[in-house]
Amino acid sequence: MKISFTTLGCPDWDLDTIISKGSGCGYDGVDFRGIQDIIDITQLPAFTSDIAATRQRFKAAGLEVSGISSSIKVCVPDQRAANVEEAKRSIGVARELGCDQIRVFGGGDLGASSREGLADIGRGCLEEILALDGARDFKWVFETHDLWIKAQDCALLLERIPDPAFGVLWDMGHTARVGGESPEETYAAVGDRVFYTHVKDAVYDQDHAEAMQDGWRYVDPGTGQLPLAKAIEVLKENGYDGWIMFEHEKRWHRELPEPEVIFPKFVEWIRPLI
Repeated sequence: MKISFTTLGCPDWDLDTIISKGSGCGYDGVDFRGIQDIIDITQLPAFTSDIAATRQRFKAAGLEVSGISSSIKVCVPDQRAANVEEAKRSIGVARELGCDQIRVFGGGDLGASSREGLADIGRGCLEEILALDGARDFKWVFETHDLWIKAQDCALLLERIPDPAFGVLWDMGHTARVGGESPEETYAAVGDRVFYTHVKDAVYDQDHAEAMQDGWRYVDPGTGQLPLAKAIEVLKENGYDGWIMFEHEKRWHRELPEPEVIFPKFVEWIRPLI
């Protein structure tokens, strides 16, 4: 397995700092979810007109781009055209950077449609995306997020889209903390379609000033109550050799530790487990 970090964890860093600090901390790769004030990197010169130079900078630092984290929500019908356009841009960027994964969300509105109906909407959107030129050169991974956290719900999309280019991004924290599933339960349902992972830890501490609405708060990896080590063990036992990505959400939770502090801690914690 290889390890990477998301740029959500370093929202104040420019590209030079992302590359130098990431390499210096001992990571194998970077997952892009924005740089500084811009979330959609496919709109930035470093990933368009200057992308050849960007690729060389990564190569020189010994880093890969582990994923492009898009804002695509495949189960939102009104976003269909925007989804396809973002997919086109993401394909070009991923190809130039040698990246294998493009993240999408499920999303949707259960007030307007059943979950099965949303899955049908998602199938239509993904079929259009997968028909794009070059789309099947990549893995399109939908995150265990929002309405699609429980494995049985994820299976609704997976069953409709058996294409080998489509699979799951297993956010180990979401399936345990929100979905209430053990790693074994999640893997039994979707394991053969897991192409990518997110890792972050948390504790239930509803009276703490930094607790989220559900009473949980994020903590250093390995110090919380989530079964992360067990989930990684399950992956190893089943031959997973993909990315383990540290999803430090500093962009959304400014109270979290600075990347200079937490990024090395993750490397120290994860290396013995993989």
